[in-house]
Amino acid sequence: MTRSVLYKSSPLLASKTPVWRSKFIVAGLALGFAGLAGRAAWIQVFGNEFFRHQGEVRFVRTLELPANRGRILDRNGLLLATSVPSPSIWAIPEDVERDPVKLRQLAKLLDMTPAELDKRLADEDKTFVWLKRQVDESVGRQVQTLGIQGVYQRKEYKRQYPEGEAAAHVVGFTNVEDRGQEGIELAFEKDLAGRSGSRRVIKDRLGRVVEELGEQVPPVDGRDLQLSIDSKVQFFAYQKLRDAVQANKARAGSVVVLDAQTGEVLALANYPSYSPGKRQNLTGEQLRNRALTDVFEPGSTMKPFTIALAMEHGLVTPQTPIQTAPGWVTIGGARISDSHPHGVLTVQEVIQKSSNVGTLKLALQMPAKDMWEMFTAAGFGQKPQISFPGAVTGRLRPYKSWRPVEQATMSYGYGLSASLFQMARSYTVFAHDGQIIPATLLKSSQAPVGVQVVAPKTAAEIRTMLQMAAGPGGTGPKAQTLGYSVGGKSGTAHKQVGKAYASNKYRSWFVGMAPIDQPRIIVAVMVDEPTAGKYFGGDVAAPVFSDVVQQTLRRMGVQPDMNVKPQVVVESVEESF
Repeated sequence: MTRSVLYKSSPLLASKTPVWRSKFIVAGLALGFAGLAGRAAWIQVFGNEFFRHQGEVRFVRTLELPANRGRILDRNGLLLATSVPSPSIWAIPEDVERDPVKLRQLAKLLDMTPAELDKRLADEDKTFVWLKRQVDESVGRQVQTLGIQGVYQRKEYKRQYPEGEAAAHVVGFTNVEDRGQEGIELAFEKDLAGRSGSRRVIKDRLGRVVEELGEQVPPVDGRDLQLSIDSKVQFFAYQKLRDAVQANKARAGSVVVLDAQTGEVLALANYPSYSPGKRQNLTGEQLRNRALTDVFEPGSTMKPFTIALAMEHGLVTPQTPIQTAPGWVTIGGARISDSHPHGVLTVQEVIQKSSNVGTLKLALQMPAKDMWEMFTAAGFGQKPQISFPGAVTGRLRPYKSWRPVEQATMSYGYGLSASLFQMARSYTVFAHDGQIIPATLLKSSQAPVGVQVVAPKTAAEIRTMLQMAAGPGGTGPKAQTLGYSVGGKSGTAHKQVGKAYASNKYRSWFVGMAPIDQPRIIVAVMVDEPTAGKYFGGDVAAPVFSDVVQQTLRRMGVQPDMNVKPQVVVESVEESF
């Protein structure tokens, strides 16, 4: 039989429960439900930012829409740099299809070994890894054809440089993220880069877009830049410089070509150079833009400025005789001499023969302050106002610290330093009727605003002296060009090594202009450490000047200003019957 339980007879069950206990339990349950409801409301309504963010991290992606980088053009509209589509290959390692045959084919397409590919796929990040950045479009298509699960592509752009190493130091290059690293690419990064767009999407675990969120922000493409560079002038200037450096077994060289009327840079080349599109194993020697970053003592190329100042002061005229015998002078215990004794020279001949003695005798008749002001006005000791990274200031000490011997040596270019670019620009004083004009790497349609340094008459007289220096009896006759009159000044200086000058290391240069009566271009050439036997600027740099001047003026359509005698060789031919 089932035993019946009498609940009322049980002392425990028969006892009365206190009212406060039941109320406490009910209140506790109500409070718990209220807490849960409040928490739910907080998560879903008021404080849901954290949880929404966590959800977005897992499913929502902001995709960058890259802007097309602006092109870099030469003055005639020819391409110096442009961007082309170049897909990048990436993968989700944990999802990659492990088909050995397909993976070997993929490794071959990406120019890597199977072991290198396996190492990439074994990356700690299981959700994303780059396999190869910026491959050719044809490679991208072949990778897509393989159809390997877990391997994807991203649209990117790769920079191409049609002029290669000839224009490398002007144009520069970008990194794999398409950001400027050198040259114009760096100097005008903001203009060229544009602004990337974006779009928000929801992706599944395989990286596929399943939903668009909101409106996309379209990219703003970069602005095209048109340089003052003429790619043809740039190419043959680089070519002639390269040939000269190799022929003279030199360490390096630079050349600058300026439009004497507008200040536009038509060419700026350095050797050794590099290919902007292939930058593996580059050295500082190749990357350095020597025309702007290397400074040297300009030597005899400074003499025209000292002579011009003496003429401005009324101390001399071009025909004033200067006694240079016995070919040397002693100042402050230092002996300064000419390469050859000349005796009495006119002021014109002081430039023509490049007499140190004649130049310093004029310099010591003038206040050091006036010389300093002349050199400063010509741009020495000042950073070039040009939109280009790395342009150096050079060195010109304050005149108050000059001793007589230092004033003497500075008159012919020792004791101060300048870049080749500064030297080229300084000669606009003589080419542009006494005015120094700003130099620019951008094509300009406006006439430059110059600063008067010397009188137009003085500038014309200096041009005549420069013509004599580049002619018979001068120091640079190899600068002569067929059909065009030229004028210029050569320079040769021992290189400074430490605190002393090396006896067997030289820099050779030549700076000049053409045609001499109405100059259209200024060309400056520097060859560093020629070792093939010749080292004078008139022998090493002047021939480069000659070739560049002739081809540049022809390219510009400048009519020859000198008669060209036809040279026809007639050979007698004996006919046999």
